[in-house]
Amino acid sequence: MGVVIARWGLVGLMLLSVLAQAGQAQSEEWKMEQGGIEPGKVVLGMRAGFAPATQTVSQGTSTDVGSLVNFQGMYSLNKWLLAGMMLEWERHGMNQERPNIDLGHQDTVSILPTVEIRPVKFGQLIPYANMSVGVNVNSFGESSAISGNTFSPSNTFAWRLGWGADYMLTRQFALNTEMAYKRNDGHVTVNGVRDNDWNASSFGFLVGAKLFF
Repeated sequence: MGVVIARWGLVGLMLLSVLAQAGQAQSEEWKMEQGGIEPGKVVLGMRAGFAPATQTVSQGTSTDVGSLVNFQGMYSLNKWLLAGMMLEWERHGMNQERPNIDLGHQDTVSILPTVEIRPVKFGQLIPYANMSVGVNVNSFGESSAISGNTFSPSNTFAWRLGWGADYMLTRQFALNTEMAYKRNDGHVTVNGVRDNDWNASSFGFLVGAKLFF
């Protein structure tokens, strides 16, 4: 009986040792380190997602959740700061509410010089925040339901604030997710008449991948 107890005790000690080592390894893998990137790295990203408007674009209209595509090219100046450019395309369908009429869709191409900070990393997980200032180039495709009417939204000042994370699968490839707010507040000219009530600002939700060189 004493031999059996001794054997089970030995097995228990071995299991505890294995669990302790695994826990230590996991702790090492996910420990926080200063700086989220190596200096001199080029980062290329492509993401896609959706973008709900932050408010009613214009009084008396409703706006669909838009499609969103984002391309990014960045260069790391040091181990926590990057600078570069984003190019983002967004499309929203719009309807007049009463009566319900399909007005068409607004396209926005945003040209966004960007800075990004990566102060820390947790093993393979690297959180970050970025800010962009640039221009929104807006255009409108009218529906056949309003044939003969024209909508001309103004180009606007773009300010974008984003936050997200990369999960490094290898040293050169990462999965990415990001959420961002983008300001797109201007005016629209409808059949030659200017309307200052036109705000297509949005929240963007993106998923995609990045390459590191």
